[in-house]
Amino acid sequence: MRLLESKPEKKSGMAGGTILSIVLHSGLLFLAIFATARAGIDKNKKDKAEKVNFVEVKKKEEPPPPEEKKKEEPPKPKEKPKPAPKPKAPRVVKLPVLPKEAPLAPPKGFKVVLPPVAIPTNLPAIDLSAKITNEADFSGKGVAGGTAGGVKGGTGKEGDTGKEAGAKETLKTTPYMEFQVEQPVVKTGGANPEYPGSLRDNGTEGEVLAQFVVGENGRYEAGTLKILKSSHPMFTNAVKEALPGMRFSAARIGGEKVKQLVQMPFEFNLSR
Repeated sequence: MRLLESKPEKKSGMAGGTILSIVLHSGLLFLAIFATARAGIDKNKKDKAEKVNFVEVKKKEEPPPPEEKKKEEPPKPKEKPKPAPKPKAPRVVKLPVLPKEAPLAPPKGFKVVLPPVAIPTNLPAIDLSAKITNEADFSGKGVAGGTAGGVKGGTGKEGDTGKEAGAKETLKTTPYMEFQVEQPVVKTGGANPEYPGSLRDNGTEGEVLAQFVVGENGRYEAGTLKILKSSHPMFTNAVKEALPGMRFSAARIGGEKVKQLVQMPFEFNLSR
């Protein structure tokens, strides 16, 4: 750059003009430098301004966060079992005391000795501690099974000390022996044993001793027959066949019919 040289002035104003010139030139130089620098900055800005296309990038799906494990609740403390209630004391109920029934008196009559089922072959042992037998208890008068000191119409048992008679009781069904009844059994009719023909032809005679029970109806009670003695089996069969057809008058005690155990002989003899 060329600087125009101004006309030379006087020396007095030369120093001031020099300073002014320097200042002006410095200002111009500064402006020039500033303008140049500014122009470079603007150019750089224009050069850098470019079209930019933004592409949206899909974000990767983040995996779901892991489920948090539920914390196991601590077990509840077991409740202490309640103490069992104390059992209540049982209530005692007083029952009314029933009046004791007075024992009934035994019937007025006589004692009965029951026949043995099996006829003993030996004499029985004597019991010295047994009560002395009252002779009056075996008079045969009154009701069988009673006692001489009993009450008429009494239904008590032997040994009872009651005084009331009680309801009337029928005689027991146990068969009596002949000596125990007032009226023994008597054969009144009906069938008789037939003589076996073969034994008749041979001239054989014999006897059968049978034991059986005659009921209150005066008939032989089936199943009670027992052959005590027989001279021949054919005679025995003849008695068995005829016995159901026989008729008897029943035994009696105090006017009442009773059963009796009968022992009856049947003889088979040939008339000569």
